[in-house]
Amino acid sequence: MTLRAPGPGDALLVVDVQNDFVTGSLAVRGAGEVVPALNRCIDAFVRRRLPVVASRDWHPPDHCSFRERGGPWPPHCIAGTEGAQFAPGLVLPVDALVVSKATERDRDAYSVFAGTGLDRELRKRGIDRFFVGGLATDYCVVNTVRDARRLGYAVGVVVDAIRAVNVHPDDGANAEAAMWAAGAIAVAVEAIAGAAGAGKRGAVRAPTRGSPVSD
Repeated sequence: MTLRAPGPGDALLVVDVQNDFVTGSLAVRGAGEVVPALNRCIDAFVRRRLPVVASRDWHPPDHCSFRERGGPWPPHCIAGTEGAQFAPGLVLPVDALVVSKATERDRDAYSVFAGTGLDRELRKRGIDRFFVGGLATDYCVVNTVRDARRLGYAVGVVVDAIRAVNVHPDDGANAEAAMWAAGAIAVAVEAIAGAAGAGKRGAVRAPTRGSPVSD
């Protein structure tokens, strides 16, 4: 299965590749592996002069998701701390749009669209499709993809640039299945990186994984 290569109307969305999720208090197994994969995607988008968006959890110190307040997680990604910074080695362009989420003490947000104004910003820039990778598959990635599909965006999920928390063993696989059911398409990093030099008629091939649906 193929879909059109990245071009006008497309953006790359890098979800929550932050220190606490890579090596810190809420580290996701294999999270560091997404950094070089995403860098290849970022490079492809930069070379095509296409927008790159990077989201981050940006919590107050007493956020409702923390265990001390009855939430499910240890403290993580507290605004302004080292744990909240983007992971070393992630090469974001200087003009990347940085979106902070879950910034309110009593409101959590897994989706990058939740309370951030991202939808308004993407539409202002004429974006109707984006490719997404980052952390974690079974929380912020899947919820972002669901919201994006509900809002009418076409979505390509870069499957070799996502990793799951897997609180339960099948959480990551179930999240992927939910994304394909919502109409997202599975895409490989190699296809995006290769497509950067393919020209307007290039195509991105979806890997054989899940049940991707063409846009």
